[in-house]
Amino acid sequence: MNHPPELTVQELSAWLGDASRPRPVLLDVRTNAEHAICALPGSVLIPLHELEARRAEVEAFQGKSVVVYCHHGVRSLTGAAFARALGVDAASLEGGIDAWSSEIDRGVPRY
Repeated sequence: MNHPPELTVQELSAWLGDASRPRPVLLDVRTNAEHAICALPGSVLIPLHELEARRAEVEAFQGKSVVVYCHHGVRSLTGAAFARALGVDAASLEGGIDAWSSEIDRGVPRY
């Protein structure tokens, strides 16, 4: 299986700060409990184990750029690969929300 492309947290931060680029869909594939602890603003939660059952929601992202994230960037690789198989332009966030917290926004709780 080919791994989907990955974005660093620095690349995502620059993208989100660039008003000339359309904002990507931020797809959180962590659990409900993890999402309740912290999440990237405006993200959509579809836990990894629910992706297949909720595939229509993922397919609805066709034509948009999607950045899939999880805690450390492992589950997001699977989530991004699933989305790409459905024709969605998806990349995984390298290091996940933990890297975001330690390198971009220390106000995001770590767990």
